[in-house]
Amino acid sequence: MLTDAQTGVLKGLTGKRAAIVGIGVTNVPLIRFLAGHGVRVTACDLKQEDSLASELRSLAGLDVQYLLGPGYLDALPGFDVVYLSPGVNPGQPEIEAARRAGVAISSEIDLVLRLSAAPTVGITGSSGKTTTTTLTGLILREDARRHHPARQVLVGGNIGAPVIERVLTCGPDDLIVLELSSFQLKLLEVSPRVAAVLNVTPNHLDVHPGMDDYVWSKENIVRYQSDDDWAVFGADNDVTQLMAERAPGQIMFFSASRPVPRGAFLDGDRLVMRWSAGSGPCGSGGLGAGDIVVAHRSDLKIPGMHNVQNALAAIVVCAAAGADPEAMRDAIAAFSGVEHRLEPAGEVGGVIFINDSIATTPSRTIAALEAMERPIVLIAGGYDKHLPFDEMARLALGKVHTAALVGVTADKIEQAFEEAADRAAVRPPAIIRADTFREAVEAARLASRPGDAVLLSPACASYGLFRNFEERGRTFKQLVSEFAAEAGEVCE
Repeated sequence: MLTDAQTGVLKGLTGKRAAIVGIGVTNVPLIRFLAGHGVRVTACDLKQEDSLASELRSLAGLDVQYLLGPGYLDALPGFDVVYLSPGVNPGQPEIEAARRAGVAISSEIDLVLRLSAAPTVGITGSSGKTTTTTLTGLILREDARRHHPARQVLVGGNIGAPVIERVLTCGPDDLIVLELSSFQLKLLEVSPRVAAVLNVTPNHLDVHPGMDDYVWSKENIVRYQSDDDWAVFGADNDVTQLMAERAPGQIMFFSASRPVPRGAFLDGDRLVMRWSAGSGPCGSGGLGAGDIVVAHRSDLKIPGMHNVQNALAAIVVCAAAGADPEAMRDAIAAFSGVEHRLEPAGEVGGVIFINDSIATTPSRTIAALEAMERPIVLIAGGYDKHLPFDEMARLALGKVHTAALVGVTADKIEQAFEEAADRAAVRPPAIIRADTFREAVEAARLASRPGDAVLLSPACASYGLFRNFEERGRTFKQLVSEFAAEAGEVCE
């Protein structure tokens, strides 16, 4: 049975003229949902009908109009509301014209948050949000299995299946966990009940007009909270610490470098949850009577200090959502990571191959380099997001002996390596330039020695080479399988 609030939202949609911009994974379920609730839907996409065959088949039989191909945005000022796909730049002139004409600009996530009768958990950050969201979902499901057998825990947003078609099945005893990108957050005027900002470093500056806009978009996850809501911030990041000073909700932190007044922190090898500033001697590293050791670093199957931070973040978020420490501990110990995130792709000839295709920014590649304990052959390069490679290059010195570079950023990355080496008065990594991704991977294999790690951590998006980072990572794993077959080895 719907709540009064849900009924009000749906009633307000009935009969509205809605344009859905982008016919894809996120918006196909949204189109079905809106058309099924009496909304006059027009689906808009730059692609032509022959390129959208599977999507259009899934919408067959619905009362939906279509605007496809060039000029697909021209009619937006004539609608009541426009729903944008997460990948659509809201700053496009046609969308701005619709906004000026009084058209409401919205998204699937905004509608989910307004319709949800279940408490919502939102997680964002420049890096780590998929791992943290996935682990948070696992912890909350384990806690539900133990203590709330009837509870649904839905996980979606920027990962998994869109939640819009399931949101009305959730009641107040259920939970919805959402990974949220800056694009999804930019349009929001409502915030989740529990919200986390893991970290903020430069990203997507090819789409956002500047860093200020990117930070503002991220902050929307907490901007509309009440003082009864929970806001979780990474204490090891300067931007998120400033956000915490402005957040209206109850504040908790996580840190891998020092104790926090309230939240989770790393104490030696212990992952500790602290509920109040008085429970332990904050700043000294000692534990008080109210502090709880949730897990040990040795319990984590996923490598790197950044994954310790992800686990700490999940602990705080789940504590705010009411999960017990034992459920946290067991879920953390069982978690083996997410595909394309420092994922072992196999070992051939004594060389391990690591798939970190998710590393679409230099900061992600820095985290990968810090996690590696072997000499590295790095595969990097791709689409230019207008991000600096200086810090990545500095950290690579002494860790990366060879870099196989591909894509339009190859020149910038090579220059960054050379300048970092000049400043440190050391030799830069050997540089291999490749015309194709396959050539880069094959060259990296030839440059590797037993005991090395061939690390795919591109520091760049995949556009121009692949449709997305997933396709890039799976291609890498397929090539590693081919290498193993050629060598007569089993790739595990």
